[in-house]
Amino acid sequence: MFTALRRFSILLTMVLEFYILGTQPSLSVQFSVYTMIGGAVLAASNDLTFTAIGYSLVMLNNVFTAGNGVYTKKRLESKEYGKYGLMYYNALFVLVPFAFVAILTGEVTKAMDYSGWFEPRFLLYFGLSCVMGFILNASVVICTQHNSALTTTIVGCLKNVSVTYLGMFIGGDYVYHPLNFLGINISVIGSLIYTYVTFRR
Repeated sequence: MFTALRRFSILLTMVLEFYILGTQPSLSVQFSVYTMIGGAVLAASNDLTFTAIGYSLVMLNNVFTAGNGVYTKKRLESKEYGKYGLMYYNALFVLVPFAFVAILTGEVTKAMDYSGWFEPRFLLYFGLSCVMGFILNASVVICTQHNSALTTTIVGCLKNVSVTYLGMFIGGDYVYHPLNFLGINISVIGSLIYTYVTFRR
């Protein structure tokens, strides 16, 4: 269900691009986005695992994802910062709130108490995790630089297509219902329509 609800970040990105960047999406792009959202609404309408706090957190995540994508595109277009400068300042500005939350939740203490800090395998995996995090962030910024924030957001959702379908069989938390299943498929079809429309140009 998380993956279906994340589709709302696409609609929010399209709206923010219109108001902040002045980008007018074509009718075919709008149709594909509305198809994705319609499928997500249909899938969520009969969600048997609904929790208000869960849905609220996903929607908050959608707002932050859309805002991050659109403002990243705006800053990249202004040529004021390069892509690496933008990543640097983004990491720098989030450091203080992140540190505050980490201290407040006790994560710093847990990290300091971890006994495996000097194990070679842990250090290898930790280092690889840091490198892969940088590569992921750099890829998102580069994708946004060469495409639109909307395309970057849809690519982010498209990568979850296999996760969506595999999650129905693996993990045991998916509760099948025909409306839910139909909605997920409609949303995926909307993503594929967007891909076709975008790459046909």
